[in-house]
Amino acid sequence: MREMELYRLWSDRELEDKDLSEELKRISGNTEQINDRFYKELEFGTGGLRGVIGAGTNRMNIYTVRKATQGFVNYLKIKEKSPSMAISFDSRIKSDLFAKEAAKVCAANGVKAYLYRELAPTPVLSFTVRSFQCSGGIMVTASHNPSKYNGYKAYGPDGCQMNLEDSEAVIGHINKLDIFKDVRTMDFDRAMGSGLIEYVPDSVKDAFDEAVKKQQLHAGVCKGSGMKVVYTPLNGTGNRYVRRVLQEIGVEDVAVVPEQENPDGNFTTCPYPNPEFKEALQLGLALAKQQQADLLLATDPDCDRVGVAVPYAGEYQLITGNEMGCLLLNYVASARIAEGTMPKKPVAVKTIVTSELTQRIADGYGIELRNVLTGFKFIGEQIGLLEKKGELDRYVFGFEESYGYLAGTHARDKDAVVASMLICEMTAYYKKQGKPLYGVLQGLYDQYGYYLHKQGNFTCEGEKGMQEMLSIMDGLRKNRPTSFAGLSVVRFADYGVSEEIDFRRNPPVKKAITLPKSNVLCFYLENDASVMIRPSGTEPKMKAYYTGVGRSREHAEGICAKLAGDTAEKLGFAK
Repeated sequence: MREMELYRLWSDRELEDKDLSEELKRISGNTEQINDRFYKELEFGTGGLRGVIGAGTNRMNIYTVRKATQGFVNYLKIKEKSPSMAISFDSRIKSDLFAKEAAKVCAANGVKAYLYRELAPTPVLSFTVRSFQCSGGIMVTASHNPSKYNGYKAYGPDGCQMNLEDSEAVIGHINKLDIFKDVRTMDFDRAMGSGLIEYVPDSVKDAFDEAVKKQQLHAGVCKGSGMKVVYTPLNGTGNRYVRRVLQEIGVEDVAVVPEQENPDGNFTTCPYPNPEFKEALQLGLALAKQQQADLLLATDPDCDRVGVAVPYAGEYQLITGNEMGCLLLNYVASARIAEGTMPKKPVAVKTIVTSELTQRIADGYGIELRNVLTGFKFIGEQIGLLEKKGELDRYVFGFEESYGYLAGTHARDKDAVVASMLICEMTAYYKKQGKPLYGVLQGLYDQYGYYLHKQGNFTCEGEKGMQEMLSIMDGLRKNRPTSFAGLSVVRFADYGVSEEIDFRRNPPVKKAITLPKSNVLCFYLENDASVMIRPSGTEPKMKAYYTGVGRSREHAEGICAKLAGDTAEKLGFAK
């Protein structure tokens, strides 16, 4: 049994991280636990690494981090004569250790590493890659996953998360390596002394702050607005960056949730630190109610996503990622027109699972809206394409439904710092006009129809779960549904085979999809409803996205509920 052989190999070795040795002793004789740690290698996917922290080939530990980094630098050394790497980390358990280990591998291979001395957000890492003109970047984080997870995001020289082609090449290099024999590392102090590892100076953080502030639209509107903000970094990296920028643009009244202010990889008060979920925001909501705040902001541990709640009808209402993206696009467009800064032929970018209400808003302002695959790197890629054409100023905004937004081109990944700043500015702007933010949102619905979006997550853990997800997707292709909840499929897109079929034509018309292949199925239904299904690229889950468009929220809620029930049944997850 290969798993037992690997277990013995690791157990017999004197491991540098003693936590791993103790863990291996604890699971001695437990076949199930051993199998889960060794049945496969932790995969370097399109976004990098992500997994449970612990011992074994299928866990996040110093050895899997080193091996992945060795493969990464082997690839970079083929592409460039003198490659370099920017490395940062968040507040998660062992994040600082993993960042140092990655830097040590870089140094041992002659790759200059620019390492952050203390935790910093994902968008700052993206900015740093570009500032130092690095060949690549590593951000040690598991984003919004529970505390038992860690990982790292891998970046290309453009500051975007690594593209599909480069990821495949890196995976090829990683797969050639023995985790213990083929990985080079170097003493950290010696690497620092030789200049192969260098701490990132504070001037880069200051430059990031300035780049963010340049994205103000109605500069100075926050001063004297009387706006009260409650903020929680959810024990992550956002505390210094978000608070500093808000202070500098004139947000004078910011109360921080004390239990979630400082870094804490255990996330004691929010076990699932995801600002998409109300459960993670309970302390923030309580403080907002106590303070009678105009706005609650919550950034995830690596500060690339931001969640928001605002007062309405005596309670605090959470604004979804789709809703906030539409509000921001509408605000950015109207403010740019008012200030005379709207470029000719403006471009906005969204992912395919993001609200179609975006298209209606974009059309109203004459903005070209580009649709890309799920993953912010594809939004960053579009910015890069504009840059190559000398048309960088055409980009006005990009967002995805999972609470990721980017105004400006200083970073090429979603940025909760600039998003937090713009959300505060937008709230202050409307507050001065006597308009609550939730009321502005309802105004968009009154104008365009109530677009409601729901998401379903179906957990598929372990080896069996991975096989189950692939089997479900294969089944949907072989026996393609013709309707969901009584609504006929009028258009179908299979991004795995790059083909779209329009059933509104007789006979149905097929056309090629020009985006990269991805395991995503989109069912477009009558009355602008839709169901989209994909396996997650970063979590052991099947994800389903439902859209219902109605005359009111209640009407749209009913449509989404029926779509969710029918989808769960079709996928085999109905209770």
